Amino acid sequence: MHPSRLLLSILLLTTSAEAERMSWLENDHLKLGVDLDHGGAITFLASVKDGANVINNFDLGRQVQLSFYSGPVPFEANGQKPAEHWRHIGWNPIQTGDDFKNASRIVTHENDGRQIHLTCVPLQWPLNNVPGECTFDSWLELDGAVVKARARLTNTRSDTTQYAARLQELPAVYANAAFPRVVSYMNDQPFSQGAVSAAPAPHGKHPWSFWTGTEGWAAHLDEKDYGLGLITPGRVHFTGGFAGKPGPNDTHGNSTGYLAGQGLEILDHNIVYEFRYELVLGTLQEIRARAATHRPQGPPVWRFTQDRQGWHYQNARDTGWPVKDHLHVLLEQDDPQLISPQTFWQAADAPYLIIDAAFHTQQKHGIVMWQPHGQPGFASANIIAFPLDADGEFHRHVIPLSSTPSYRGGMLRLRIDPVGNAEAGAWMKVRSIRLSAKPE
Repeated sequence: MHPSRLLLSILLLTTSAEAERMSWLENDHLKLGVDLDHGGAITFLASVKDGANVINNFDLGRQVQLSFYSGPVPFEANGQKPAEHWRHIGWNPIQTGDDFKNASRIVTHENDGRQIHLTCVPLQWPLNNVPGECTFDSWLELDGAVVKARARLTNTRSDTTQYAARLQELPAVYANAAFPRVVSYMNDQPFSQGAVSAAPAPHGKHPWSFWTGTEGWAAHLDEKDYGLGLITPGRVHFTGGFAGKPGPNDTHGNSTGYLAGQGLEILDHNIVYEFRYELVLGTLQEIRARAATHRPQGPPVWRFTQDRQGWHYQNARDTGWPVKDHLHVLLEQDDPQLISPQTFWQAADAPYLIIDAAFHTQQKHGIVMWQPHGQPGFASANIIAFPLDADGEFHRHVIPLSSTPSYRGGMLRLRIDPVGNAEAGAWMKVRSIRLSAKPE
């Protein structure tokens, strides 16, 4: 862009933001707008060719916005209890506002014509004008027909309980009724141009379903395979669907498509949690091509130097945030489990699992389980035991997964049961968990 044109654009953006309480970015492909009166959520995204906004804004629960979940369930504050139909939501600050039409408050906004940065104090969705004890930050920029986004949650909760992991919306994306087809690549040969699939049919009355999109994207499309794609680098778990009837591209229409990247995350009272995502406005081919630029290089590796890397626990807890050098997991309940985030790898590319950890326990063996692609969870057929070096010092535990006949084909998740039984004072410290082609 010519410098004089860039300066004019910045001036126009500043004037527009002041007049409309919007903040804008625009390039030769896209026009992006965030609403400064509603937490800085993305309320406008259009191709410059037609200027048609594809984002749904029927109420404050739509848009493209940040939304996080934790305990307790139900969540109450300031003497307020949630309505019965929101009791299951629990702690749920969202970027735009709440179910009572109160808007979240912006505390920081910067727009230099290339990037928008904003900070908001979100509101608890099921309660009336109750701020979350946290802030949300968003950084947005344009790259051709792509919106590149970084998002951050900073918690300052007075409740210091470490609640169990909850599914997070990373982020929530609502599109208009003109894009009723919700599709993704869900099979076990990603990045091979295999056929895409429609989102699975929902169960019961709820319009949304869950699936594994092994190329790390999902999209809202029209009948010509054009629409809005969500790319979630490093994540393959999605929820979404379409509610209502296909119709016009009406930003205020009730009918809508929904997508969200999903991750089971523990959100400590003082956590600083970040993730990245991209939005692509274009054809199915263009969405898939962009997703392919984030294709994983090699089998999964999780290094716990600064955070949990998306791992969570059943029947266990760790010593909390911040994470420094390793996770310190307490093994004082029966059947403690460490469960990986959903990802995708081929067993043939990763015959070995290497756990760099220290164990303090009287028990002698742990087990590893895996979830193959196409299987709903962990099964007793997919298991291998390994001996523990349990002297409290760090050791490399090398586990030959491929020695078990069921470890074949595409894989989604790992589960590590470091001990079988509750043991007072037992713990493990884990620096890294990685899948490898070699036992080293």
